[in-house]
Amino acid sequence: MSKNNTQFQEIVKVLIIFTICTSVFYVALRVIHDQHERSHRYDPPEGAAVKVINPVGAGWSNRLSIFFQLGE
Repeated sequence: MSKNNTQFQEIVKVLIIFTICTSVFYVALRVIHDQHERSHRYDPPEGAAVKVINPVGAGWSNRLSIFFQLGE
């Protein structure tokens, strides 16, 4: 019976350690997620950034042709 008792204690130890490690990992992911959510991803660009909304020159048919030629 002593062997079964020690095995049970070892299983309980492993489960407790697993639960603690999982909880710490979860809390760390939540902290990282919260920090990422607070970052301003859509700030206006600084420096010599170029606006690329309006393409210069070629029309959509030419761009479509280039798209098919390059295979992208």
